[in-house]
Amino acid sequence: MLEQPLRDLDAWCRHLVQAELPVMQDSIDEIALLAEAEEARGNVDAHTLAQAIGGDPLMTLRVLVHVSRLCTRKGAEPPETLTGALVMLGIAPFFRAFADLQGLQTHLTEHPEALEGLQRTLMRARRAAHHAYHWALHRQDEDAEIIYQATLLHDVAELMMWCHAPRLMLQVERQLAADHTLRSGDVQQAMLNVNLSDLSQALMRQWHLPGLLIEVTDDRHAEHPRVRTVMLAMRLARHTQYGWLTPNAQAALPDDIQDIARLLNLSNQAALRKVQDTDLSLGLAHGGETSAQGDG
Repeated sequence: MLEQPLRDLDAWCRHLVQAELPVMQDSIDEIALLAEAEEARGNVDAHTLAQAIGGDPLMTLRVLVHVSRLCTRKGAEPPETLTGALVMLGIAPFFRAFADLQGLQTHLTEHPEALEGLQRTLMRARRAAHHAYHWALHRQDEDAEIIYQATLLHDVAELMMWCHAPRLMLQVERQLAADHTLRSGDVQQAMLNVNLSDLSQALMRQWHLPGLLIEVTDDRHAEHPRVRTVMLAMRLARHTQYGWLTPNAQAALPDDIQDIARLLNLSNQAALRKVQDTDLSLGLAHGGETSAQGDG
């Protein structure tokens, strides 16, 4: 675990690009069950695996990175989706490659506050990804699955930091909580010597992830509807992370809903209903994540 910030973006990228990633316990349990089913009946396919692990940003990342590295060695382009990556890898090789996974609780057993921070970040990513996916379907975007994955992995550097520099991330979180006027990127740069959005992009490129996935997660191209979809979903999930009635949510929601309505070519009221319906489908009555604890 890192206790002091590294020098700059390049130093962080070199350190984290080879770092091991723990995954959600749900993923470990699902993989174990599917491994038994495959051994007993041989009826597990790539779609089944993708459905089982596709809600875990960390497990999704592990598979995409593993397959991208295989493709790099073969001089091939990596598949753009998790399902495609699993098809290319194969069922038996998947179970061999991911037979010994570490859970989040084990990895961060000495850092319970950081574990909570990581779980909040994971839940936020999952919720944002569902919103982005539904908006992509509404826009009849043929790459809705990629948009889902891009949203899931948008904050990959933050996930990595919680795993490998937990005390530093807690310091950043406390600083932001103490002064809501601060911009997260400025605090990250001051305390970590890196902007996590820039680090996410650098890591994705170092991992040789699919080009479209990298493009859709690049906030510098907010004028593109796909990038805008991901950004707005992440923004909504951040602002309403602790519910729709918090002061932060109440201040931000009018602009968020207006921008979502513009993206989807809907009225503000229709956009609000769509967002609320998606949250209800996830079991979140008021948009926050407090009712969705226990994953990890």
